[in-house]
Amino acid sequence: MSKSDTKAAALKYDMSQDMAPVVIASGYGSIAEQIINIAEQRGIPVYRDDSISSMLCMLDVGKSIPPDLYEIIAKVYSSILSVAAKYRAGGANAGDLSSDAMGEVVSGE
Repeated sequence: MSKSDTKAAALKYDMSQDMAPVVIASGYGSIAEQIINIAEQRGIPVYRDDSISSMLCMLDVGKSIPPDLYEIIAKVYSSILSVAAKYRAGGANAGDLSSDAMGEVVSGE
């Protein structure tokens, strides 16, 4: 996939404040690359899936994801949490997957 075809969306989810994950950024091409780069620089996990990123990029920034995406996004969060747990169990430096970062996910491809 060329850089111009890249798409990404960033999600935030705070169980104490949000009913569902909220889209905090999305874009295509160079904007998507910036979203991914910022996430990687801040240690926010990047989950790569073209179909999911396509769906998320159609949503309005600042809005919660719709109920029909709950199950898909729950699987994304579960996958990220599983990887973080493996890092911690192995004694590896899990700084890139800190609990602070688990509230956000970037989906891009």
